[in-house]
Amino acid sequence: MTAHAESDAEPGIPGVEAADDEGEDLYEDARRARWTATVTGVLLALMGLTAASMRVGGGVPALVPAAYGSGSAVCVLAGWLGARGRTRWALWLMILGTMVMALGDQFD
Repeated sequence: MTAHAESDAEPGIPGVEAADDEGEDLYEDARRARWTATVTGVLLALMGLTAASMRVGGGVPALVPAAYGSGSAVCVLAGWLGARGRTRWALWLMILGTMVMALGDQFD
């Protein structure tokens, strides 16, 4: 019985390795999701700010650059939340910010 107990304690047990690998995979997936949410939020914010600055002097209604700017601000918030680990909130805020920017494009 002691031989069986010693073999369970060995590090070569497939179930023990799978549990360690699964935990590391979950950690890597969460890390990748945070980076993706952060980078996407920042890129959307930069694109919104660029579009707002291009539209400011172009003889368009003031609502257009305001929509791009506010959508960009929402995307900045999404990037910040993504960096803090709130990736679901970040996703929905990125969608909302992009919709606000698209609404501004409709007024153009």
